Amino acid sequence: MKRSGSEEIVTASSEISKPDWLNPPKTVHAVLCHITKGNEYLLLLKSSGRFGEGFWNAPGGKLEPNEKPEDAARREVLEETGLRISELTEAGSLKFYFGKNKQFPDWSVDVFVSSKFEGKLTESKEGKLRWFKKDSMPYDRMWADDIHWLPLLLQGKKFQGTFIFSADSKELLNSSITLV
Repeated sequence: MKRSGSEEIVTASSEISKPDWLNPPKTVHAVLCHITKGNEYLLLLKSSGRFGEGFWNAPGGKLEPNEKPEDAARREVLEETGLRISELTEAGSLKFYFGKNKQFPDWSVDVFVSSKFEGKLTESKEGKLRWFKKDSMPYDRMWADDIHWLPLLLQGKKFQGTFIFSADSKELLNSSITLV
């Protein structure tokens, strides 16, 4: 996935206080990895105190310094689920703005899918894990943008999305999706 050359990137080792995740000084670069098993997808219910707490989401997180998105996806899945991914497919890229009229996105996220993995599913401090059937995704307990792009991922389509939320992240104000 491409990032614009003028974006500055914040990595996992950058020190940002919790409230600043919605308004970081530089774009935070992260990954999500949707793990599939037949007609089911693995989601994680984010623990209290974590960014995205209370929402179901795919395993993922921020890139470490000098880490490639593919390596970050493998690392995050292992840390959050205990599973080792052997093959990744790029599914899309997402840009998130928390508040209007920002010059750079607050978050830039590369989205992957994997159906090839091994290991024992193990929950972590990040949250509770659960398999959901493709036609039973808990959209009412996910980020408001997921309903716009996740169906495309489930159909095997590649996409790019831009989402503008209210400054407090409670309301999705605008969105655009492009198939690629």
